[in-house]
Amino acid sequence: MEVTGDLTIRGTTREVTLAVNEIAREHRDFQGARRIGANATGKVRRSEFGITFNKVLEAGGVALGDEVSLSLDVSLVESKA
Repeated sequence: MEVTGDLTIRGTTREVTLAVNEIAREHRDFQGARRIGANATGKVRRSEFGITFNKVLEAGGVALGDEVSLSLDVSLVESKA
């Protein structure tokens, strides 16, 4: 399953799609609220958010890659509103 949403970094917003790798079973927490957990991963390019800083290494190449891996562990709690 995939989820798509907006990610804002340093004032720049881009649409990002994450792969949802695992969804935990629903359960009740210690206060009785319904809760589920999920894990999602994805990748973004720093340059797409205007982040261009890098350091050139003595041996050649650069210290930081443009592609960044994202990993999220989330807990969703039902609101009683």
